[in-house]
Amino acid sequence: MQAILADFHNQTSPDHWVLFARLIGASLFGGLIGLEREMRHHSAGLRTHILVSLAAALFVIVSTQVPELMPDDSNVLRVDPTRVIQAITEGVAFLAAGIVFFQKGTVKGLTTGAGLWFSGAVGLTIGLGLWSLGIFGSLLGLFVLFLLQKLEAKTRISPRNKSGEKPDQSPDAE
Repeated sequence: MQAILADFHNQTSPDHWVLFARLIGASLFGGLIGLEREMRHHSAGLRTHILVSLAAALFVIVSTQVPELMPDDSNVLRVDPTRVIQAITEGVAFLAAGIVFFQKGTVKGLTTGAGLWFSGAVGLTIGLGLWSLGIFGSLLGLFVLFLLQKLEAKTRISPRNKSGEKPDQSPDAE
């Protein structure tokens, strides 16, 4: 029992409250991206974006803590943080690609898929403790999703597909 309690107070890692704050931050800022998708009734909404961002943060936090948990033998463990980032990026891209589909001559879900991928990047950034970068990136992402969508809708010329029908005019029809 003492070993378990000692594990909760591991002095070699950052304060657990800092790590918990990073997870909460990743959930919050990834969730802001998902909230925009949720408001537009897309398949990957608030909860999906929060989980993607939270998972990315957890993976990167765990990867930064692994060296602290291993013995001091430098031959035992060589950590390359870029490999963790690459794995997270590929995993989230796989999820995002599953949302994109082709229907009646138009691509659907592309912005939602990009939002998922972006939420993973936000989670990864905040998970590493790069708060200002993650928050600023989230704000830029929200700018793109909210304000540029309105500008895009005002300037969009309604194209017609080969059958002469107007394509779906939903905000995520790109």
